[in-house]
Formats: sequence, structure tokens, C-alpha cells
Amino acid sequence: MNEGNIINPQETKLPVSFIEQFIIDDLAEGKNGGRIHTRFPPEPNGYLHIGHAKAICLDFGMAQKYGGKCNLRFDDTNPVKEDVEYIDSIKEDIRWLGFDWDDREYYASDYFGKLYDFAVDLIKRSLAYVDDQPADVISSQKGTPTQPGIESPYRKRSSEESLDLFERMNLGEFEEGTRVLRARIDMASPNMQMRDPIIYRIIKTAHHRTGETWKVYPMYDFAHGQCDYFEGITHSLCTLEFEIHRPLYDWFIDQLKTDDYRPRQIEFNRLNLTYTMMSKRKLLELVQEGRVSGWDDPRMPTLCGLRRRGYTPESIRNFVDLIGYTKVEAINDVSLLEHAVRDDLNLRTPRVFAVLNPLKVVITNYPEGKTENVELINNPEDESMGSRTIPFSREIYIEQDDFMENPPHKFFRLAPGMEVRLKGAYIIKCTGLKKDSDGNVIEVLCTYDPETRSGASLSDRKVKGTLHWVSVEHAIDAEVRLYDRLFNTEDPAGQKDEDYRNFLNPDSLKVLRGCKAEPSLAKARPLDKFQFQRLGYFCVDSDSTADGLIFNRTVGLKDTWAKMNK
Repeated sequence: MNEGNIINPQETKLPVSFIEQFIIDDLAEGKNGGRIHTRFPPEPNGYLHIGHAKAICLDFGMAQKYGGKCNLRFDDTNPVKEDVEYIDSIKEDIRWLGFDWDDREYYASDYFGKLYDFAVDLIKRSLAYVDDQPADVISSQKGTPTQPGIESPYRKRSSEESLDLFERMNLGEFEEGTRVLRARIDMASPNMQMRDPIIYRIIKTAHHRTGETWKVYPMYDFAHGQCDYFEGITHSLCTLEFEIHRPLYDWFIDQLKTDDYRPRQIEFNRLNLTYTMMSKRKLLELVQEGRVSGWDDPRMPTLCGLRRRGYTPESIRNFVDLIGYTKVEAINDVSLLEHAVRDDLNLRTPRVFAVLNPLKVVITNYPEGKTENVELINNPEDESMGSRTIPFSREIYIEQDDFMENPPHKFFRLAPGMEVRLKGAYIIKCTGLKKDSDGNVIEVLCTYDPETRSGASLSDRKVKGTLHWVSVEHAIDAEVRLYDRLFNTEDPAGQKDEDYRNFLNPDSLKVLRGCKAEPSLAKARPLDKFQFQRLGYFCVDSDSTADGLIFNRTVGLKDTWAKMNK
């Protein structure tokens, strides 16, 4: 992350979100020493998904834009669900998106000692007490937004007794669920978050960093704000569900702070997408049940899944900029994300020929044994990408869909008696065909006009159809995986009366084998990206080997889903 000069959005004419305006105002007023210091605080209990990308871009992006710093802090307060695997994947995903935290990698567990001491201080000040009731009873006593809660029978427990019990909780004398530590605030508060929230619970699972040191672990609401304070965070940016928690966040800071410095919590809307599930719990279920191949399955909304599918970090950042940050919860159309990657790949990917459902064409008047090279532009959007040559010969493959024996009106591809141009090569005319015993066309016979090679004097002769192709002799074999949306309903998370699994799209993956590609692709390596002309954008999958290329479809050239569902 670059810590350069502060950018004035008024000068650059960049759109300013309400969050950015808050930051501009705070900097102008000299709050917290006129600095900006943010943090991205993921829980290491799963892989990051596209929803997290919005927070990453905001946390790191605002710090970067205004010459500040952004910390990476793992909220590792629940050892039951956490794993080092998730930590490693999170760091990889953030770097892939284009951000870095330099030497500022922290963990909530770094502060377990300070948090424990703060809890002890609250007990001594009669601001916290040990409650012997189980969690479900405590929850039932919370009341409603219009009715005050019921005070625990242990609320008047002395500080001395609570302190003794809390220390023994951490020594492992009591079983999980038998005691908790609660803040003593206000059981009649209109904000239910302030009704004596639980701040510590007993967990006897070894922690991935601290081992068996601790038997009590802080709740998120207790750890989060304090960790912000310990790190000198100025702007704690989080999603809207934490808006109701802000008074509690501020209350803890009030008990902790010793001077004018305090972090400011600001909330924004989550990133939700149509045809997508964002729940880490449900995504984990899909992985564990084998409904997807893993966290990085290209149908998953995880960043590693999107990366494997062929999405670029630039496209995701552009998408996040496009949807912006507001205070209104909404579901964004996944087509916007697909549009973003389509636009980005259009500029940066070379065009190549690949035939997914090959049909053999024999050009009967082309000399047997002859091969010539035709030149093709790699990317008309970027001249610096140059050109390439591919071999042309008597026998070629075209797409089966590009031939019809009895075509309808306005079918401008190949059919008996019709002409098409082979892109970069010649105009050919269908003169016959061959069928198998079942009546399926297995070979198309054509003639070519040798005067119509692209770039020749008669090359401008007009025909209505242009096809991609590959030479039979020179084609390489490939497997192509056609990925589509994982769910077939717009809002799978909103179907509360049915199991979300019932809405899985049975056509979310189609595997095509025996595909044919131009020989230049033999050198392609995992994550290399291409536009298969007339077909879409594709990426080399990590399952590829030297002997077998596998391509994943990233996105089609057009939004065909919208057309299908009109």
C-alpha cells in the first residue's frame, strides 16, 4: 500500500460516498491528530467471498487514498471454528485484490491479556458481573424493543465474588455454558444490545495461537472496539448489522479511553448478489457435502473461486466502485459483476480460436498435404499485443452449431449451397455432407475461393457469416468446463420456507471433452486468460496438466441468462 499524498476528490472529480465525506470532514477538523487508520478484521473461520471484497476495497482503499494506514487483524476469538488454513487463504486473497498491510498483521489473540485485564477492571468498578445462568435463559430475559428486560438474579453479585469466579472460569474449574461474564449497563435500555451483554464465555478448545493458555474468550462486541483502540484505529468501517451495536462499541471505548482519541464506527450496506449465497456456514455445507469441488470451485462466490474461474482483481475492484456504499440494503444484480469482468477481459485478453463441439469440414479443392499460415490480430483493443499465425489446411473443425442442413430464414452460417468466411482465411461454400447410420451429420464438404484470402484483392467480397475454426491436423485437445450460476433463483437466501439446496442450479456445470483449440494454446498455463472468439472468456484451470488442458468459462460474450429468463 502506498502512503503518498492525500488526494483531493474535489480536484479529481471522483464521486464521494458518505463514508468518504466523513473521513474528509474528520481530517479537515484534525480529529485523532489529522490521521486516518483503518483495519480489515476477518474471522478466520472460512474463505473470503465477494462480499468481503467490498469491505477490503473500502478499508484499504480509503487509507491508501488519504495517505493513511490499514491493518489486517484476524478476529480469532472463537477457537472452535478457526483454522490456519483460513488465515493463509485470507492473506492470499487480499494480496490478489491488490492490497497490502505491510508489517501491520495483528490478531485479536494478541490482545487477550489486555482484554482480560480490562474485563477485570470492569468487574472491580462494578461494571461487569459473572452470571451463572445458561445462555438461553439470559436470552429469554432480554425483553423486547418495547419491554424492558428482566434483571438476572446474579446482577447484584459483589465485585469480589465475580472477580473470584471469573478467575476460576479461566483456570478451567467450570464447564462450558455454566457461567458467563456480563457487562452491567441497563436492562431497560431501548437498545437491546445494551441490556447487560455477555462479554466473556468459557471455551475449552485449544487456540491455534495461544494453545491452552485461555479458558475464557471475549465476545466480538467486547473484543472488536478495544482492539481498534489498542491499534490506534480512527475509522472502524463495518456493515449495517453492526449499526445497532454502535452504542455498545462507544460505551466500552468510554470505559477504556484515557484521552481525546477514540475510533469512530461507521456502517455501510453489505454486498448481496442475485443467484448467490453469501452465508459462510452454508458455503461450508456445500463444500462438506460435496455439492461443489471445494472452496475454490469456480461456481462459488469466494475470491479464490472467482480467481480460478478467471475473474481479475481489477474487475472486482471496478465492480465495487460501480455499486458504491450506501445505508440502504439491496441485492445487486450479478449481471453487473459479469459486466465488470467482461469489460476488463475485453481489454486485456488475446483472441484465440477454440471449437467446443467440433464438426469436421473437408475443403475438397484445397491441395492435399498443403499447410499455410494465416495471420490474426491478438486483440483489436490493444495494438501492443501484436498478432499471431495459425495453420490452415484442407481439413478443419467448425462448431456443430455453425452448420444446419435445413436452416431457417436468416441463418447466416454454413448450410448446403451457402457461403461463409473463415476468419483470417478464405470464403468457403458447402457442396455436400456425410452422415452416420443414425442420420447425424459427421462431415461437411466444401470448396474454397483461393482469391478470397483475408488481405488479398478479393478479400472484401461480402458474405454474411464469419466462422472461427481450427486445423484438424494441428488442433490440440482440451476439456472445457462451462460454469453458470450456482442457484436458479434470484434470492436463494430469501427462501426461508425451503431448504436452499433445492434451488441449486442442476446446469451450473457442463463438462465438454474432445474440444479442439489452436496450437498456440499448448503453452497456456493455469490462470492464463483468453477470449475464445464468438464464444466467451475462458481461463486455464489449475487441474490442467502438460498432457491435458482444461479451460473454465469465466463469462460469455453477452448476458444470455437475462435473455433466457425474460
